[in-house]
Amino acid sequence: MSSITWNEQLALNHAQLDHTHEEFVGLLNEFAAVLASGADPLPAFQRLLAHTEEHFAMEERWMAATGFAPENCHSKQHAMVLDTLREVLRYAVELKDMEPMRIIVGELSQWFPAHAEMMDASLVFHMSQVGYDSATGTLTQPLQQASATISSCGSASCS
Repeated sequence: MSSITWNEQLALNHAQLDHTHEEFVGLLNEFAAVLASGADPLPAFQRLLAHTEEHFAMEERWMAATGFAPENCHSKQHAMVLDTLREVLRYAVELKDMEPMRIIVGELSQWFPAHAEMMDASLVFHMSQVGYDSATGTLTQPLQQASATISSCGSASCS
């Protein structure tokens, strides 16, 4: 089973998001360890899913507050990951098929560092540029008109 080690390379210098990411890594590693042990993985997976739903909802609030269009590619990636996690849970509960759980550990272990480095780092940079305080939800600089909403992730590949 794949796992991720939390380290400074994953840190984005945003205390709230770094804490959330460190929790995600811990829950993913806990889930991987439970799977490897042969114990019932459902409780660990459900904790990971619940945390991921809250984690992504937090980022979605930040994006909405700072001018991201609802259909931006960062949000689309969140939706795809959550849809996949929910389908993995459905397979486990309804079909008693645990193979997708074994697969998702490796997939998340590969996906998360890249997502944090590209999508989340861009979000943190953007929030700093507009003076967004994620703790209070306040902006120090007014947003541009709605026509200037952000629909890409900041990468040339998804503009």
